[in-house]
Amino acid sequence: MPAGQHRVTYEGLPRGTYALAVIHDENSNQKLDTFAGIPREGFGFSRNPRIGFGPPRFTAARFALDAAQGAESVRMRYML
Repeated sequence: MPAGQHRVTYEGLPRGTYALAVIHDENSNQKLDTFAGIPREGFGFSRNPRIGFGPPRFTAARFALDAAQGAESVRMRYML
């Protein structure tokens, strides 16, 4: 895996519809830090939807898990 890429594995998930939200908590304070409503830390969502004001709707980030093995890539975004 190239530098700067990480992998998280979830096992035993039943088939269904899911969405992922990922936050890079750079200062380990267990929250997404913002400035004037703009994230100061990295974030990403499954299916990499276009970002407007606030997080995307579930329907924009959802994906179907219908096999024993599946993969979903999340592109991290850094605004500030």
